Amino acid sequence: MTHSQTLLPTPNGPLQIASIQDAQLIQSVGSTGEALLNAKEIQFSLVIPTFNESRNIESLVSQLTGLLDSVIPGEYELILVDDDSPDRTWEVAQTLSGTYPQLKIMRRQQERGLSSAVIRGWQAAQGDILGVIDADLQHPPEILLKLLSQMQQGSDLAVASRHVEGGGVSEWSIVRRFLSRGAQVLGLLILPNVVGRVSDPMSGYFLIRRSAIAGPKLNPMGYKILLEVIGRGRVKDIAEVGYVFQERQAGESKVTWRQYMDYLLHLGRLRSRGRIARLRQRLPIGRFIRFGIVGFSGVFVDMAVLYLLSDPSTLAWGLTRSKIIAGEAAILNNFLWNDAWTFADISKRQQGWGPRIKRFLKFNAICLSGLILNVLLLNFVFNIVFGGQYRYLANLIAIAVVTLWNFWINYKLNWRVTQTK
Repeated sequence: MTHSQTLLPTPNGPLQIASIQDAQLIQSVGSTGEALLNAKEIQFSLVIPTFNESRNIESLVSQLTGLLDSVIPGEYELILVDDDSPDRTWEVAQTLSGTYPQLKIMRRQQERGLSSAVIRGWQAAQGDILGVIDADLQHPPEILLKLLSQMQQGSDLAVASRHVEGGGVSEWSIVRRFLSRGAQVLGLLILPNVVGRVSDPMSGYFLIRRSAIAGPKLNPMGYKILLEVIGRGRVKDIAEVGYVFQERQAGESKVTWRQYMDYLLHLGRLRSRGRIARLRQRLPIGRFIRFGIVGFSGVFVDMAVLYLLSDPSTLAWGLTRSKIIAGEAAILNNFLWNDAWTFADISKRQQGWGPRIKRFLKFNAICLSGLILNVLLLNFVFNIVFGGQYRYLANLIAIAVVTLWNFWINYKLNWRVTQTK
């Protein structure tokens, strides 16, 4: 049998888990009656998402099969979902399939990301109980039997937690501990009904009953799929088992700042129940963030030029004249950065000095209208809304509104392709 014949096909379409009846029907298509009978015997499907874990996979599979063979022999499957690792983790796993017939391998070449890898693995799974474990041996395999026991006792979800009795971390730095706890506190503030149901909402080691998540379309972000499972699933009874998070023995850690940002965005998405997605369709968030960063840089340009021109220790020019020049310097700075970065994909389609000068003149006019709007809003909020109090808060509100105004008008009226060759 060749390697290609042993690989599981990668599911496509929505990230949606089928019921156990539909899953068995899908597995039976094109199979013999004997294959369907075997599918019915599978109780537990454990997904192992991997990327560059070739040095860990043999040890992990050996430990998992040894444990599961002692309690549910022949009634489980291990599904390794690899994101086309450069170290060919999927190929290393294939060499183990002869020794471990419960091991199945999926090689994803079109998609990336741990959360979607887990769901794709669950979509190919046959078990009524679904699970996930990291491949780096930082999740102790022996805890799996305790989690499985909780599921057999009727729990809908069994979570391995670092924050209950018997749990902890081995050698985390103070910074990482602070970030982990800080993320949990923010989660409790933003989404208490989800994050507050478990002690370790960022755990990536858990088992879930298929019936609890079958049906709804899942839309996870980053690495923390447990939030999605609790937030969108029908999870009633939750059990937690303590474990000590181990240090990685081989390979490189994949923890980055992006994971924490994805975590916060995911909380917001679950909280909004689709409202953020609709907002993103109307307002290109990434482009708006770049616009805001550029605007922030313009503040420094404005202040620096104003100092160089008006300070008594420098040129000592008049304040009004200096401010006009400083403001124009900031506008020029912002225009150049926006043209080269924020709206680069649009401006490169209309190159040359003529179109660029037109965009610059429009940008000036929009900034001037924004300044007028700022003054009007400041007075309205300060005098009418706040009754002559909180001038700085009123100014902050005016700045926020005008920033949105400047971005939206520039996006819709200035940086757009209006001429074609």
